[in-house]
Amino acid sequence: MEHESLFSFSNPEFWVLVALVIFFGLLVVLKVLPGALFGALDGYAAKIQAELDEAQKLREEAQALLAEVKAQREEAERQASAMLEAAKADAVRLAAEAKEKLEEQITRRAQMAERKIAQAEAQAAADVKAAAVDLAAQAAEAVLLARVGTGADPLLDAAIGQIGSKLQ
Repeated sequence: MEHESLFSFSNPEFWVLVALVIFFGLLVVLKVLPGALFGALDGYAAKIQAELDEAQKLREEAQALLAEVKAQREEAERQASAMLEAAKADAVRLAAEAKEKLEEQITRRAQMAERKIAQAEAQAAADVKAAAVDLAAQAAEAVLLARVGTGADPLLDAAIGQIGSKLQ
């Protein structure tokens, strides 16, 4: 097998190459190849530009949404902080109120105990006084009976009976 040169007129590959060069030349001259090629490239570039624009738009929307979420989070944190401060203030106020109520209750109970003690003292004094009056009446009766004698004088007996009630 003998190798023929590519540029030999008897080589069929040479004629295929010539036909291909003529074909591409006609396409360039008739502006079919550049127009189609550049049109395809322009379409592809436009598609890429549209995708880039869409990506930029989505990025801006995402940044706006992120800023909104950050603002909402900061507002929620401020509200939570305010609620926490209010809860602390309420706790302090409630503790102060509870302490005040406890002190009032202790004061009332102390006053009530003092009143009960005073009543008990008054009752004890009254009981002692009544017992002293009864004892004095019995002693007076005994003394009068001893002086008057054993005689039964109804007027004297009535007066002696009234001594106890008048002494009280």
